[in-house]
Amino acid sequence: MSQSVRAVERALDILLCFTREQPTRSLTQIAESIHMSKTTVHRLLATLENRRFITRDKVTGLYRLGFRFIEMASLVLQDVELHRWAHPYLERLSAEYGETVDLSILDGSHVIYLEVIESPQRVKLAAAVGQHLPAFFTASGKALMAYLPEEQAQKIIRDNLAENSGYAQLSIPAMLADLRATADRGYAIAEQEYEPDINAVAAPIFDADHNPVASIAIVGPSFRLTKDRLPALGESLRKMTMVISNEVGLVALSAVVTKIRTH
Repeated sequence: MSQSVRAVERALDILLCFTREQPTRSLTQIAESIHMSKTTVHRLLATLENRRFITRDKVTGLYRLGFRFIEMASLVLQDVELHRWAHPYLERLSAEYGETVDLSILDGSHVIYLEVIESPQRVKLAAAVGQHLPAFFTASGKALMAYLPEEQAQKIIRDNLAENSGYAQLSIPAMLADLRATADRGYAIAEQEYEPDINAVAAPIFDADHNPVASIAIVGPSFRLTKDRLPALGESLRKMTMVISNEVGLVALSAVVTKIRTH
């Protein structure tokens, strides 16, 4: 076996030692888990961190999987034509509730909109396909952030606050509490958070491992999407994204297995 192939195997062993039960690990724990010297592990971790497959907490020194995996998850979804699977549901939601419905994914500290079905009503609001918005200040972003490890969510929050100085009065603990409430109920609510007079609800689409990979939001003016109306919309949306998650998750898993078998 060549040295280069062996290095790849060792790097993969490092990545695979992170689990849902143990999302963070120290250098010593990683080395012991994969039976490798600390010197070798440290060198490989530095390379993985440089490529954003691994992140290291500067305070605790613990390592965890990096944001690059979120980006790669979106590529898998493109392979299984997420747009094609989600589009009928987006149209159904827009027709049923008369509001704009959009599909988005997390892109670093922002959400990027992949598809938008505009409201049939004369007064309507819609993000543009390809538009980036700070994740925490949108229902779409919060629906995804609520299921990320807390350290990742905190980083996104800090990035968003640094970019939007007008929100400096918000406390990070309160924002994290909002994300926990979102995870508990299964959908996110945004009431005039990024722009005045705009309300929204959003729910995540999960992959086969229950990782959030995309979100669907219903967006509209606050005089139509009133505070009292948002919970019912959110619950309806949550049920629909569960159905989509089952379909997309199974197809994505099948696509990955097929790729492995053909390489």
